[in-house]
Amino acid sequence: MTDRSATVARETSETDIEVTLAVDGAGEADVETGIGFFDHMLASFAKHGLFDLAVSCDGDLHVDDHHTVEDVAIAIGRAFDEALGDRRGIVRFADRRVPLDEAVASAVVDVSGRPLFRFDGTFSQERVGEFTSHMAEHFARSLATNAGLTLHADVEGENAHHEIEALFKCLARTLDDATRIDERRGDTPSTKGAL
Repeated sequence: MTDRSATVARETSETDIEVTLAVDGAGEADVETGIGFFDHMLASFAKHGLFDLAVSCDGDLHVDDHHTVEDVAIAIGRAFDEALGDRRGIVRFADRRVPLDEAVASAVVDVSGRPLFRFDGTFSQERVGEFTSHMAEHFARSLATNAGLTLHADVEGENAHHEIEALFKCLARTLDDATRIDERRGDTPSTKGAL
């Protein structure tokens, strides 16, 4: 198997980010975004997806958390896109439901190269620590757009911490399933011959 990893740097007037991603990792994370709960979610994403993920972000947190969360998602999405290359041999489609106490999240993904995102659900509290809850949806949208995913996700529950954590874990497990190499397949999983 080829090395499916990538490093992406993104520097704007709002953030300075470097992301290194190994799709076929061991779930190791080294994450520093300046937002404790977001760091926890990214570490959980790495752990449950078995991705090795390093994220360094210096963002304009004196404004709010929006630019940091969005730009990290953009960089991770681009790293997935680069690491997967032509997507030859991948499973491509996957779906999962992941519970966390009273909360449950679902995700269906097609690693198609055609970005589309749909989300259903609300978060029960406005914030978790310094993380604005609706930024979890925005993270998923920015990830899907930049990784070239068709992604449908939903969440329900009574506690925003649980809802968001279930969503991140669900995204990780679904992406792990969809990006695995199917040993029976030597080609790109599309009748077009390309994704």
